[in-house]
Amino acid sequence: MVGGESNFVETLTIGRLAERGGVNLETVRYYEREGLMPPPPRNPSGHRTYSPSAVRRLRFIRRCQELGFSLYEIKELLALRSDPEQPCAEVIRQIDGKTAEVERRIAQLRTIHRALRRLQDSCEGACHVSDCPILESLDTEIA
Repeated sequence: MVGGESNFVETLTIGRLAERGGVNLETVRYYEREGLMPPPPRNPSGHRTYSPSAVRRLRFIRRCQELGFSLYEIKELLALRSDPEQPCAEVIRQIDGKTAEVERRIAQLRTIHRALRRLQDSCEGACHVSDCPILESLDTEIA
């Protein structure tokens, strides 16, 4: 120790990393296999050791997934993030693409919602299933 400072660098076990990142152990291993998390160094007994920055990366991946990004798209964002001098125009392009995809999905869901409402409105529930207009419609209509 020099001047009251320690050269000790905190490392995390895979369990502690998973806990701090809000995922399970298998998810961390999966992300490593998929190239989202770099292979960690191992201690002399062969156990993975992670730096605290791995928690930030893991949380970044989770947040991207929550926003609907695929693992491939997350890899692209991580690659962009690794070059701090790169302009963020590509990041904007990624967000624009994801926004357009979400808007398409919302439109599809609205179409499905309307179709379900029409089906629901076609039957008051007083008949037997053998005469149910909903089941008949589902048997004959193409969505």
